[in-house]
Amino acid sequence: MTAVGFLTSLVARHGYLGLAVLVGVESFGVPAPGETAIILGAGFAAHGQLAIIGVAVTAFLAAVIGDSIGYLIGRAGGRRIILRYGRYVRLTPERFARLEAMMSRHGPKLVAVARFVEGLRQFNGIIAGATGMPWRRFVVYNALGAAAWVGLWATAGYLAGDHIRAIVADLHRFQWYLLAVGALAALAYAGWRLVRRPARPG
Repeated sequence: MTAVGFLTSLVARHGYLGLAVLVGVESFGVPAPGETAIILGAGFAAHGQLAIIGVAVTAFLAAVIGDSIGYLIGRAGGRRIILRYGRYVRLTPERFARLEAMMSRHGPKLVAVARFVEGLRQFNGIIAGATGMPWRRFVVYNALGAAAWVGLWATAGYLAGDHIRAIVADLHRFQWYLLAVGALAALAYAGWRLVRRPARPG
């Protein structure tokens, strides 16, 4: 069975529960196709097998709860683990300090936008908790980002109708290209910042 076929059968067989599990576990760090699950759920709603409001509410709650679990994990021990083992994934204490500074300046915006970025979506809550973002601020902006994210993909899946399987297949086919473009953009930005950084006096 293909990945698309497995996801389709999971959401078709378990409905809202399957949708909630996929979106929820992705939101606290487990690689899972939550985005695709929302599109599939909305596609089933377009054919009368689920209710589109039920799909949207389920996905929204699963996203917020999953990210909140990630936040609690990060708050409980994430900073200590990152400082001790982060160097093994190139997250040195110096880089983590810069990440903390960035979160202190732009944390709410990053939390809201991270929902749309592969990789950040999975670790959004953990990073926010580990860097000490206040709980209430995190919940508010996390909910805003989740509402926009769920709204976008639920609408896309519902309007796709009979083309849902083709759209999901295309999404899987091109997601690595999109990740590569995002990585290149991040590298270009980092290079630009290095070039602009003033030279240290000798």
